[in-house]
Amino acid sequence: MSYSFEYIDIILLAMIAGFIFLRLRGILGKKSSLDENISTSFPREFPLNKKEEKIDEKNFDEKTKIEFIRGAEIAYESIIKGFSSGNLKSIKSLLDRNVFNEFNQALKDRQNNSLVTDTTFIGINSASIKNYKQTNNILEVTVDFVSEIISCIRDKNKKIVSGDSEKIKKVFDTWKFSRDTRSSNPNWILVGTQA
Repeated sequence: MSYSFEYIDIILLAMIAGFIFLRLRGILGKKSSLDENISTSFPREFPLNKKEEKIDEKNFDEKTKIEFIRGAEIAYESIIKGFSSGNLKSIKSLLDRNVFNEFNQALKDRQNNSLVTDTTFIGINSASIKNYKQTNNILEVTVDFVSEIISCIRDKNKKIVSGDSEKIKKVFDTWKFSRDTRSSNPNWILVGTQA
């Protein structure tokens, strides 16, 4: 008699596990082959097989702005993380040559002073287009970002010299992105930053 209850328990647990699996699959979805091919970096945010529309100031409509902001948020997070970890190679394609050189010099200064940045990117609260303009064939878009970051700078003895390793700080940044409207390349690059 007691054996029948063990079988019922096993069957009941298997049904519960199956139900949980199906619910998680429904909520989280399943990975398709398309997901594996899509990169999360800003230059590749736009699908490569989609026919690219020429973007200029006149057809920078609401849909284009929403797509741009989506990509700009990904670029912002990637650049913050790449810079704070000291890995500029991973974000070089997102940066104008002058911005890359500025970032590289800042990293060299940090190394020369034996300083290490400890940064945790929490997330972006908001990103909005401040303005955009076209000069000849170059379209520039300025974006205001509000993000939350935990950041501190440590010396060679791992002592905190600035910032707070436990306090979330709100950061306000204004970044300018640029793109040549004649180019078939959909990539935008960061050409200026203001904090």
